Amino acid sequence: MISIQQAIKRLKEGSLHFVNGKLENRNFHAKRRKELIDGQEPWAIILSCSDSRVVPELIFDTGIGDLFVIRVAGNIANTSTIATIEYAVAHIHTPVIVVLGHENCGAVTAAMADADHGDNLNHLLANIQPAKMTATDQSINGVAKQNAVLTSKELVEKSEIIRSAIQKKELEIIPAYYHLSSGKVDFYIEN
Repeated sequence: MISIQQAIKRLKEGSLHFVNGKLENRNFHAKRRKELIDGQEPWAIILSCSDSRVVPELIFDTGIGDLFVIRVAGNIANTSTIATIEYAVAHIHTPVIVVLGHENCGAVTAAMADADHGDNLNHLLANIQPAKMTATDQSINGVAKQNAVLTSKELVEKSEIIRSAIQKKELEIIPAYYHLSSGKVDFYIEN
């Protein structure tokens, strides 16, 4: 398994490859599939929006088995997404979580509209309301950025497994924001 800093470096380098249109990862072949039959060792967990324009494996120039990706509209931390992340932290020992918000997020747009979208979608959009209430920039993109930051904090607050791994310095959570227009990812790293 690679270190936290090595994982972050790989994510940043992969992001630059994508921005420059020079993808280098070629781990999408039969040999790689066979290498992973007996297990996986992804080096980053990505909690991403399910938007079809946001494809973490391409954005970070990775291949099969590199990322543990959870996609849900609005990149929210609900019970299922938290449990899925806990699995990767506790059983696979993945060292980095990236909560990836993005430009022109449809879920954030819907949350900003204050309309009735039916029980299921209203339930999902309720998770974005704290970002809407606290973002200093009240644009859709400002709320999307705030949502990534708050979701990162929520993962720590709602999960003993995640909190413990962070305290042991085995895990780092990074809020991030993907620009659809340029392909660039802004990482909000505090250290």
